[in-house]
Amino acid sequence: MIDKTTRDGLLKGSRAWRLALALAAAMTLWQAPAWAVEFTDQFRLEDCTWSAWGRQNPYFSLKPGRQLVLEGEENGEEIRAEITVLQELETISFRTAKGATLTVTTRVVEEREFEDGELVEVSRNWFARCVETSDIFYFGEEVDIYEDGVLVNHHGAWRAGEDGALPGLIMPGTFLLGSKYFQEMAPDVAEDRAENVGMGLRVVVPAGTFRGCVSVEETNALSPGDRGIKVYCPGVGIVKDEALELVEAGTQE
Repeated sequence: MIDKTTRDGLLKGSRAWRLALALAAAMTLWQAPAWAVEFTDQFRLEDCTWSAWGRQNPYFSLKPGRQLVLEGEENGEEIRAEITVLQELETISFRTAKGATLTVTTRVVEEREFEDGELVEVSRNWFARCVETSDIFYFGEEVDIYEDGVLVNHHGAWRAGEDGALPGLIMPGTFLLGSKYFQEMAPDVAEDRAENVGMGLRVVVPAGTFRGCVSVEETNALSPGDRGIKVYCPGVGIVKDEALELVEAGTQE
């Protein structure tokens, strides 16, 4: 016969074991989304002094007039992308995750994409630099999509402060290998993410040979299978975007 003390101990142990199993089952049924665990979506935006000008970030210039041209072939079509830092500014107001309301003056960077010489997309992107860190943040974009010269939609457009969207980090001021972060945070519209996967690279493209370059792998939380690599070089900016390579870099008058 089991005495009372032993029996009580066994019952308590049994209850504890059942509780442990129940908790384990609950944890198995609920798992946080991978992006919430792996990719940074919290940025200390309230601590930043904002600037819409300059080349303090070595891989991402906000100097007006700066232009990069990339070309390549994708799916049998000749692609050309023209990226230009405009003189224009855009003011963005939004509420941060901590509840603070910020108003930031951003620089407009225009990108025009052509397929076989035909304009297919024009985007006007909004960026600003955190002075304290030289991080470049992405505040949204206006998008015009064309087919046969006709404007057909604005797919992918978003703006921080609207429909739950917040700024994302497009290029850190200090490049740390292995860092993961959200570039776009517009729920169900634009949720691009980045991982710093290479640094100290030597890159040869039609525009020249560059050293000290870094590579970023981009994925999309809305399309988990999408994956691409971009390469940035100091004092230049983006030099490779998948099949596209830099063919020209300069300053517009």
